[in-house]
Amino acid sequence: MGDRLSPGDSAPDFTLPDDTGTPVTLSALRGGKVIVYFYPAAMTPGCTTQACDFSESLESLGAHGYTVLGISPDTPEKLARFREKDALTITLLSDADRAVMTAWGAFGEKKLYGKTVQGVIRSTVVLDEQGIVTHAFYNVKATGHVAKLRRDLGLQ
Repeated sequence: MGDRLSPGDSAPDFTLPDDTGTPVTLSALRGGKVIVYFYPAAMTPGCTTQACDFSESLESLGAHGYTVLGISPDTPEKLARFREKDALTITLLSDADRAVMTAWGAFGEKKLYGKTVQGVIRSTVVLDEQGIVTHAFYNVKATGHVAKLRRDLGLQ
């Protein structure tokens, strides 16, 4: 399991396909701030709540210079259905082999219904214009997360 990222860390670069199969490279987004969030599965209730919240906040986050990348192990095809079903406007990326999640500390042991399992740890990492971590949140709650994130970033 990768180590969790902390403020001041340089974020590991990646290139992942989006829901149309187009590759997106993190370092190509330098010069803007980036919110990278990891979630377990498209079209599950918590993940839908979170993706819709991010989509609804996208305009105001964008106005503050933020790009939002949502990353899950789902295939691009499933992500395309997720986008269509919920009219999502954020960038959805497929990390099928979970390599990026592992590198970012967002895959590993977690508690699920009292059992310890290997899985995706719902996480959000915020990067500055140079790709340096400014905020790192692990085991976040899907509901209310975007509102809390906006407060943490000083965006009311």
